[in-house]
Amino acid sequence: MQVLTKRYPKNCLLTVMDRYSAEVHNMEQVVMIPSLLRDMQLSGHGGRAQAEAPDLYTYFTMLKAICVDVDHGLLPREEWQAKVAGSEENGTAETEEVEDESASGELDLEAQFHLHFSSLHHILMHLTEKAQEVTRKYQEMTGQVW
Repeated sequence: MQVLTKRYPKNCLLTVMDRYSAEVHNMEQVVMIPSLLRDMQLSGHGGRAQAEAPDLYTYFTMLKAICVDVDHGLLPREEWQAKVAGSEENGTAETEEVEDESASGELDLEAQFHLHFSSLHHILMHLTEKAQEVTRKYQEMTGQVW
């Protein structure tokens, strides 16, 4: 298991990012055969599998991909827009949104910052829990539970 080496306040975004990164790296070390995660579901509340929820392999690959962004930063805006445009039929959604924001006049940047900051914090905490669940489920499947 990877240990956090940096010390930040408990609810600091950097602490949450470090915790998420450490948990995903731990998941990668534990999950030696990712294909075993295919068609396996995370248990929902009460031990039941969630209907139409992604399988563990989907979570595993998503968590790893997000961790790359957390560890190494985002793609430059132009590359990101090209990637989005290539994966969507209509790649103009973000451009239209930016134009709408510009047309609406002065933005309340502080309010937007707090909204996105708290959302990011919440999402990273949730993703950290998912990485822990994937690791735990894999350990149960392979008999590695201690």
